[in-house]
Amino acid sequence: MVEGRRVALSNLEKVLYPATGFTKGEVLHYYATVAEVLLPHLRDRAVSFLRYPDGPDGQVFFTKNVPPGTPEWVTTAEVPRVEGPSRMVLVQDLPSLMWSANLVTEFHTHQWLVGTPDEADRIVFDLDPGAPASIVQCCDVALWLRERLARDGLEAYAKTSGSKGLHLLAAVRGASSERVSEYAKALAVEAEKAMPRLALHRMTRSLRPGKVFVDWSQNAARKTTATPYTLRARPEPTVSAPVTWGEIEECRAPGQLDFHAVDIAPRVQDYGDLLAPLLDPDEAGTLP
Repeated sequence: MVEGRRVALSNLEKVLYPATGFTKGEVLHYYATVAEVLLPHLRDRAVSFLRYPDGPDGQVFFTKNVPPGTPEWVTTAEVPRVEGPSRMVLVQDLPSLMWSANLVTEFHTHQWLVGTPDEADRIVFDLDPGAPASIVQCCDVALWLRERLARDGLEAYAKTSGSKGLHLLAAVRGASSERVSEYAKALAVEAEKAMPRLALHRMTRSLRPGKVFVDWSQNAARKTTATPYTLRARPEPTVSAPVTWGEIEECRAPGQLDFHAVDIAPRVQDYGDLLAPLLDPDEAGTLP
């Protein structure tokens, strides 16, 4: 029982991350441990599940509609989609989180709340390095973007992607996803002009090596981004972990910002939720 709800948990001994021997039971324990900081970032947002039930080396697939067998106590909501409205899961509480985690999934969410789908409440930049560039170069671009956003009255916060790059987020209000996308693209173009050897605003593969792609497109209403604190379907149990600006300024090697499930509880103890200001409507800025 989880908070009075019967949640069936299965295959707890199954190894999901063979590189480290991390089991499904440890995945569930991780989510229970970080629920206090993770749930506020999931609440009232339709969730896209990127499932990997046999580990990252097995089949990996998105589930956007409410999965068959979803308990009736799990909250769902009708969400506007290009192909017509669909019903998606909302992870509102600990039982819903543990039920979802038992599916073995990454959590991905939109930059808007289900109650106000026409208004974005976050802007996001996905900084994706093309080898030989790494998260070290992403940090340089992130620092430039932080300063540029601040000039427009927007305070940026950062988290690792849990893969190779960084995600930069700021709380916004009073603008549609389309307007936020336009603004984000303009800043990505500006970043490329300011740092032509380092930043890129287009996805063109041939231009990617050695540069950081400033992906602004995840601000589109239909797109989702990895939720803070989600585990990733990578060879090891890496996490999309909030980081401090001090850590970004001091990053000299990729390993410095490589966080695994076991690292997160101590970080939360030390820092609390570094992304908590994103949840405060009073912290949100308006686009120029």
